[in-house]
Amino acid sequence: MIFSRADFSHLKWSLLIFSSMLCASSAAIVVSKNSVVRAQREQQAAQRQLNTARRQLASANEDRENMKAYTFEYGGLLKRNIIGDDQRLDWIEGLEKIRQQHRVLDFKYSIAPQRPYTPPSALSSGNFKLNMSDMSLQFDLLHEEQLMAFFDTLRSDINGWFILDHCAMERSAAPDASAQLKAVCSGGWLTLKSKSEK
Repeated sequence: MIFSRADFSHLKWSLLIFSSMLCASSAAIVVSKNSVVRAQREQQAAQRQLNTARRQLASANEDRENMKAYTFEYGGLLKRNIIGDDQRLDWIEGLEKIRQQHRVLDFKYSIAPQRPYTPPSALSSGNFKLNMSDMSLQFDLLHEEQLMAFFDTLRSDINGWFILDHCAMERSAAPDASAQLKAVCSGGWLTLKSKSEK
């Protein structure tokens, strides 16, 4: 088919419309491609938010389960005055009650000021700081079992968490004394305090 100059005047509007449609189609393709890319980015961002929300929900559920599991133990620690400030007056009163029970012939003690405590092996204390009030004791004993009975009574009758570090025992130097043995022991009262408390 051969086109003449006269035919061009009839076709120019069709060609113009075709060119316009071609440009509009190209623009529509570019715009729709950009829309698809933007929609994919928004979908990825929404997926990240959903994953974060799922992790937070799982963490909250785990915290709730932990609270259920440990409420009883936490209540027991509160009741025994292990959580909170050191209970120095309670310890002194408890030691004096043990003195009146005559578990040992005699004993002397000193309790040092509270200090931060770092256990020998790594321990996760969660939201709590570990503190220790060191205590040293000197005993006059008739026999070794008195020392064991003393510490059994200390742990059962005094609220708190006493940790015995070590004891050294030797025969009494005076042969006519009623005390057959002397012992020197050291340990401390452990307390837990919330890190959020000042």
